[in-house]
Amino acid sequence: MAAKKPFVLRLDEGMMKALEKWGADEFRSTNGQLEWIIREALKKAGRLPKPKPEDKNSG
Repeated sequence: MAAKKPFVLRLDEGMMKALEKWGADEFRSTNGQLEWIIREALKKAGRLPKPKPEDKNSG
């Protein structure tokens, strides 16, 4: 698994509540939901980094 880099994200209260509810509705943590949203946006934009050859067979 690739290393994860922590960072601070500031959201207004309404957006945070909506994100928490969306995550809960899909059985994800808030952090997991954010990762999913970002990954999907990167994929849609064609900007998702290509997996390294050793990562292709994992998971």
